[in-house]
Amino acid sequence: MREAYIVGAVRSPVGRRNGGLARTHPADLGAHVLKELMSGVDADPSAVEDVIFGCVDTVGPQAGDVARTCWLAAGLPEEVPGVTVDRQCGSAQQALHFAAQAVLSGTSDLVVAGGVQNMSMIPISSAMLAGQALGHADPFTGSKGWAARYGTQEVSQFTGAERIAERWDLSREDMERYACESHRRALHAIDAGYFRREIAPCDGVADDEGPRRDTTPERMAALKPLVPGGRLTAALASQISDAAAALLVASPRAVRDHGLTPRARVHHLSARGDDPITMLTAPIPATAHALGRTGMSIDDFDAIEVNEAFAPVVLAWIKETGADPARVNPNGGAIALGHPLGATGAVLAVKLLHELERTGGRYGLQTMCEGGGQANVTVIERLTSEDASSK
Repeated sequence: MREAYIVGAVRSPVGRRNGGLARTHPADLGAHVLKELMSGVDADPSAVEDVIFGCVDTVGPQAGDVARTCWLAAGLPEEVPGVTVDRQCGSAQQALHFAAQAVLSGTSDLVVAGGVQNMSMIPISSAMLAGQALGHADPFTGSKGWAARYGTQEVSQFTGAERIAERWDLSREDMERYACESHRRALHAIDAGYFRREIAPCDGVADDEGPRRDTTPERMAALKPLVPGGRLTAALASQISDAAAALLVASPRAVRDHGLTPRARVHHLSARGDDPITMLTAPIPATAHALGRTGMSIDDFDAIEVNEAFAPVVLAWIKETGADPARVNPNGGAIALGHPLGATGAVLAVKLLHELERTGGRYGLQTMCEGGGQANVTVIERLTSEDASSK
């Protein structure tokens, strides 16, 4: 039986907007985690067959196939190629899927997956703005096929999140309590040192910069809605961030040949789509699909990462799946820790693996909403030393 093992996983701290990583070139940010990843295993870097990185808004310093640039900036072998993936917010999670699929198919034995994003340097929607500067409309306006199917409805993550809050009857107060809990969990994890094993300090930044110690429901209640008359505020949305993360995926043959230690195996991977106008609901049907394919129950998972693009995304998902809220984003999510778009999928995978290792849990599930009304689902199984020795 073919297997895909995760044998290495590392991330940078997640820098807040205009924070400690704001001036770090994306190639250097990605290079940093790649150097740390490869120095943490015994495999010859030239044995890596591909480097697959997620990145969104690939313009300026993120253009030109940033996956390849990051590898070369790390001083790693020139013969190793790289490719950059864009599935919007799920780009780095999809990179992990592509890496695992290459290994599971038998076409590759050792593949790096990850992602990089510097949102301080390259603001969100920069690629769209670049198109407009050249005289082009957004990706939807002007498409006859799109207009025939969806009309002229606004495509906005903010209105999508508002629709979710309304549909699942999520009050602003409920969402603010959830957001405060995200900050509390993140700060507890930082103070307790939960992230130390997974973070490679970068450019003087050692810890995630996003969590706010002065966050209270009262402070959140004073904020104005993002959409006039709506329920959402900036406190209920993910933070603009800068980060990179990388994982090394290996086949059983690579494990044997390079003396690697399997830390987890990729138990399941899939992606599904949903309404692109509401946009952010796809993790719900995608999770149902994954559970159906694996025969697992939501209660089988010891830790779950659902990206906190907005508070209603996670709260609606919890309502629909019946997941134990204590197991969902146990160390806080993107509301507190940030959402560096094209890197987030890899950041969450690194966090999920280390949380299973820290707690002794076995199964972890990761999902996130993505542009176009899509969602990836990844299920990993942590391996014990006994499991690893039998591979």
